[in-house]
Amino acid sequence: MECSACAPRQPWQLPFLAVPEEVATLRRVLKIHLRLWGLPELIERVQLCLSELVSNVITHVGAGTPSTLVVSMHGTHLRIEIHDPDSRALPTLNDANDDAESGRGMVLVAACSDRWGVQLLPDRKCTWVEFATSLTTPNGHSPNLRVSRAANVISLYDVQQPACSAPSSRLTAAMAETVVVAAIADLLHWLQAHGHDPDQALDRAQLQFEVEAEQFADW
Repeated sequence: MECSACAPRQPWQLPFLAVPEEVATLRRVLKIHLRLWGLPELIERVQLCLSELVSNVITHVGAGTPSTLVVSMHGTHLRIEIHDPDSRALPTLNDANDDAESGRGMVLVAACSDRWGVQLLPDRKCTWVEFATSLTTPNGHSPNLRVSRAANVISLYDVQQPACSAPSSRLTAAMAETVVVAAIADLLHWLQAHGHDPDQALDRAQLQFEVEAEQFADW
């Protein structure tokens, strides 16, 4: 079933120079995006694989190589790609008992991910890694009681699509925010109609959200 309260996870990319100093920045950016995409459980494994892929470029292609990080959904799998201009230096996967220094990083990548591979393109190569998620659709959300209850509420609102656009049951980010604000306002009206203080309830909800968001950020 398609989620009517979901915003698409749009692919994004970030050019960078393959130097050790860039790894920490890439890891931070990736962590932020995975939180926004509702996939915090993947952060540690994805960051680890990202570090290994970038280190491979630095070691086998050369420090300072212009590269690109691409993040997208491939079905219900999260996919990260590292593009670099050298199609000759291919990642290798050595046996775990092999004494060779090269290829050990890809053993770690293979262990932390669900699948990986290399795609050769006319002007570059793409090393990709995919991670299984708990999503049932690419733009859905991971099972979460609070998110599921909110989605049920949002689905009750009649969202009018612009006349010039094709009908769609998937909300855009702007439309989703409008609906959520309307739902919050309706709940405050309900509280006031039943003799409660809307401002006090809103303050308590904000405090509870901030506490839970802080715990979420520590995942």
